[in-house]
Amino acid sequence: MTVRHGSVEWAAKFCATSGKEGKMSRIGKSPIEIKSGVEVTLNGNSIEVKGPKGVLTQDIPEGIQAKKEDETIIVTRENELRETKALHGLIRSLINNMVTGVTEGYEKQLELVGVGYRAQSKGASALELQLGFSHPVNYAAPEGITLDVPSQTEINISGIDKQVVGQVAADIRALKKPEPYKGKGIRYVGEHIIRKAGKTAK
Repeated sequence: MTVRHGSVEWAAKFCATSGKEGKMSRIGKSPIEIKSGVEVTLNGNSIEVKGPKGVLTQDIPEGIQAKKEDETIIVTRENELRETKALHGLIRSLINNMVTGVTEGYEKQLELVGVGYRAQSKGASALELQLGFSHPVNYAAPEGITLDVPSQTEINISGIDKQVVGQVAADIRALKKPEPYKGKGIRYVGEHIIRKAGKTAK
């Protein structure tokens, strides 16, 4: 299975306008180690990374170049424009995440807090959730994502694409965000919920 990343221009603009381009360009200069069992193919303005867990591809924007040197990937930029510097670090980070993804994968863990709140697996990539509504909530993950339910109040999300794993976790959490009084809802494991004091009767 091959997963292709989307456009990166929006991320580059964010970095360039938030004062992060200096840090990102320094990140961009670091070589990426090609781990054992990983195959890297460069084809014009795209890169494909293949490993034991799957295949990921990423478009490389104009002004950025990637090349293989021995057992590493080197990402360079053609100019010193602010946006190019931001893209330099961003693309390097994305490719590094791809190498990690196809070898180790990524995982996010969620927990359900609330009386009667529970999750039930409906296959490798689908859930049925009881979240205090009058009806169950069904959720189907995109291709490449696995949803595991170790218990009725635990959901493990795994996949090779870090961005997609994070987005799926955020989407499921958004189905019932933790409320600030009793903390009921779906939260990340270890997430701290800022509580508000409840109203007191006079």
